[in-house]
Amino acid sequence: MGWDGQVALVTGASRGIGAAVARRLASLGASVAVNYAVRRAEAEALAGELGHAAMAVGADVGDAEAVADMVAAVTARLGPVSVLVNNAGIAVPGTLETYDPAAMARMRRVNVDGVIHCVRAVAPGMAARGYGRIVNVASNAAIGTALAGTTFYAATKAEVLALTRRFAFELGAKGVTVNAVAPGWIVTDMARGGMDAAAFAERVAGMAGRTMVGRVGAPDDIANAVGFLAGPEAGFVTGQTLVVDGGRLDYIGHG
Repeated sequence: MGWDGQVALVTGASRGIGAAVARRLASLGASVAVNYAVRRAEAEALAGELGHAAMAVGADVGDAEAVADMVAAVTARLGPVSVLVNNAGIAVPGTLETYDPAAMARMRRVNVDGVIHCVRAVAPGMAARGYGRIVNVASNAAIGTALAGTTFYAATKAEVLALTRRFAFELGAKGVTVNAVAPGWIVTDMARGGMDAAAFAERVAGMAGRTMVGRVGAPDDIANAVGFLAGPEAGFVTGQTLVVDGGRLDYIGHG
């Protein structure tokens, strides 16, 4: 089986890493559904860029019914989903002293429940057809980087890594692989936040200094990794986490 006939659903794909993943999968030959929660115009523009074998589809991944409707819409237009990339996510800064239960709940709803809802929506069809690729976009924060303010975001992404292994175990015998990509610090609008040009340049330089390769990441760095794990050739790879962070040096640990 090749890329022809593959239908990929990429969540949170209106910008940043998700948009790069959508472009990568389309370049490989897949039809692509570009999911968005609020950025409809950007998602529709990207789908238009990708061509007739693409569509924009709105859904809050934290809402199980909305996810089911999204998958039904994609199936009706493009065909059954054979590749799912769970990229949608939010990050709210927080430390032990500033812990906000409401913020934690918001992150978990998207970062964790969103993965569960989307996998549950596509897995039965994949299993029935005996083929599927699921790639969860986590974060190297889940493994324990020493970047202040990411404690509770890291906790949600650690849950994603645990779910990746468990879903791989449940679905492997049915021809469905489940893997994760754990990005390092990637230059995106989300990473920029509200920083001005000078502050952002300082942040980029500081983060580059934490890597073995001496640079920060670009969305295409993650898209290329996702493209491998989502491809037909990766059928003997499952339950794995591929860390794509330039060789970060600032991990918390005792080893």
